[in-house]
Amino acid sequence: MGVEDRDWYRDAQREREKQRQLDETRSKFAAFSQHNLKGNKPPVTHLGARAPGQTGLIPMLLFWLIVMGLLYALMTHYLKPKAAQVLANGDLVIARSRDGHFYAPGTVNGQPVTFMVDTGASLVSVSEPLARAAGLRGGLPTTFHTANGAQPGRVVDGVTISLGGARVTNVRVGVGLRMGDDQQALLGQSFLSKFDIAMTQNQMVLRAR
Repeated sequence: MGVEDRDWYRDAQREREKQRQLDETRSKFAAFSQHNLKGNKPPVTHLGARAPGQTGLIPMLLFWLIVMGLLYALMTHYLKPKAAQVLANGDLVIARSRDGHFYAPGTVNGQPVTFMVDTGASLVSVSEPLARAAGLRGGLPTTFHTANGAQPGRVVDGVTISLGGARVTNVRVGVGLRMGDDQQALLGQSFLSKFDIAMTQNQMVLRAR
């Protein structure tokens, strides 16, 4: 093979390689165009862009947070104790709660509380934090015997208790009761003994003596 033949052969090889690359490029372009025509566009990823799943996660979390907040607000409103109803004759009517107890908002020395009526308790009883907020100082040291065992505390005289339209002064109050909510108090016989009590399936009626 002469020099001219070898040059011709190399030129032919180059032309075939160029043609092969051109055919491959055309084939890829045709496949890409066909993919787009079917509506299956490949995802385009930009630097810093979030995947579709990550983008939808935050709105989903916000949605459920809002739903849970609304449910909590509705349940709080639904379970909130109703004020004692004052009848025309002066009777106080306390509705029975869904847990079977009787709750009603009132005050201890003007400090707002939620009372749970306990006809078996000898005293109106409050926690130490509630007593401090109501200004209940001093008192006689004592020991309270509860279902959870003996608890040290004190008894304070001369406390004013209000419930609905009833206001009773000089009530003895036990201080030191441990409750899950410091804004709750037990309404015992040191207040209830001032009333005649009648109970039905759904309510308790307190009538002043």
